Amino acid sequence: MSRLFTGIIGVAMVATVPAAAQSTRVAEAQAKADAKLAKALEGRTAGEPVRCISLSSVRSTQIIDKTAIIYEVGGKLYVNRPVSGASSLDDDDILVTKTSSSQLCDVDIVRLVDRAGHFPRGFVSLGKFVPYEKVKTSSL
Repeated sequence: MSRLFTGIIGVAMVATVPAAAQSTRVAEAQAKADAKLAKALEGRTAGEPVRCISLSSVRSTQIIDKTAIIYEVGGKLYVNRPVSGASSLDDDDILVTKTSSSQLCDVDIVRLVDRAGHFPRGFVSLGKFVPYEKVKTSSL
């Protein structure tokens, strides 16, 4: 009986090592994504979140892995942290957006397509768009 108990304890201890290692990798990946987002927003200040942006005014998009989508509209960057599906975001994916109006809103869903194989990879449900504008410096 004691050998069985010891064997179960040993298996349980071995099973927790990969979970701890995976947790560390996830934390490192998130820290890297947060740093990439901070670099993209460097020198900008956040404004009040908005529900929609003009889809025709979007100049470019940038995916921050497993974190957010940055939409460039004029001189502003709008950061959208999806309310669901963010863990599927990969900077090598193509964003496929289909809306019923000229606006991209916090109720819209964006499909993710693999750039190389062109197969569906999932989707994200958008959240509010936080605008970031460059900090204006006064010339004295």
